[in-house]
Amino acid sequence: MNTETAIEVRGLSKEYAIGSNVSYTLRGAISNAFRWNKKKESFWALDDLTFEIKQGEAVGIIGHNGAGKSTLLKILSRITYPTKGSAILKGRVTSLLEVGTGFHPELTGSENIYLNGSLLGMSKSEIRSKFDEIVEFSGIEKFIYTPVKHYSSGMYVRLAFSVAAYLNTDILLVDEVLAVGDTKFQKKCLGKMDEVAHAGKTVIFVSHKEGAIRNLTSKVILLDCGKIAKIGTPDEVYRLYNETTINPGFKRYSEDSILKSVNVNYSENLNIEVEYKFEKENQMPHLGYVVSNSTGEKLFAGNPSIDGIKLENHYPKEGKVKIIVEQPRLKFGTYNVAIYFGNGLKDFIADENCVSFKVEDVNTNLGFIVPKNKYEFS
Repeated sequence: MNTETAIEVRGLSKEYAIGSNVSYTLRGAISNAFRWNKKKESFWALDDLTFEIKQGEAVGIIGHNGAGKSTLLKILSRITYPTKGSAILKGRVTSLLEVGTGFHPELTGSENIYLNGSLLGMSKSEIRSKFDEIVEFSGIEKFIYTPVKHYSSGMYVRLAFSVAAYLNTDILLVDEVLAVGDTKFQKKCLGKMDEVAHAGKTVIFVSHKEGAIRNLTSKVILLDCGKIAKIGTPDEVYRLYNETTINPGFKRYSEDSILKSVNVNYSENLNIEVEYKFEKENQMPHLGYVVSNSTGEKLFAGNPSIDGIKLENHYPKEGKVKIIVEQPRLKFGTYNVAIYFGNGLKDFIADENCVSFKVEDVNTNLGFIVPKNKYEFS
């Protein structure tokens, strides 16, 4: 391992069993022993990953849900072990993977600070020298001597991040747990992570927030189905990520679907056209859409009920529905449209990854406003 290398991953793979009930209780084990269906299947959450991260680098890890991001961080944190391959980390490692990681619920916030420092091999005097900074950054001074089992999720993540950022660590691993905190604290955390990286520490940050990854990291690893799809600068990786994950603004469905096609186009208005065909006239119409940004955050939505529009008591047996979102004034970026359509009973479809569209004119799309919706049937 090179002296300048903080993390060296070679042929890293992780296999999980599916189709079987794994239990760690006596009753569960006995129950499973008498099950007729003992067929086991497996899948590779990570498949032959190889990469190096230098000391002092800030690296982002991105990918869709299920791509293997959290599994990779759990292996690097020694929470779980690989099926094959190796991951060598040089120096002290602190991880913040989920709310309350490394905290004992019966201990106070103060006691947990000392506990975490001890687990990192720090002396009591070293921890004491950082104690006031940790507490001040967390902003929960009034509750520092309260058992953490009484903390809210926001208080948990404030203290957990403060401990991870201020204790003497060489490598900091952070998952999307920061999403729990409020916006002001998230910005504060990103600023501290940037400070840690510039101090020569190594930072690995998993996030769905493109802006945070771009601002904090100089290198990005894109995971896809457990494999490395790309390693490069944020611009290089996000260019590939957006190209490979964006559907065109048109989608055609299978013959047996009630939805035949969905067509989306955006100019001044956002127009969503839904073509459908029922076996018989629909007596209980349901229709709705949701628009999300590229990180999965839901921006706005509509359906006749919440828009105060009363439809006829039926749809025609077949036809088209056009949803017109008037002047949403979207910023530059990529947006996903989800469609919910049908009778609310058997003939109903919810397509949450329907189609995507891009907004490229940065001059006229200045911001975001609540849309006005109209619905036209033909």
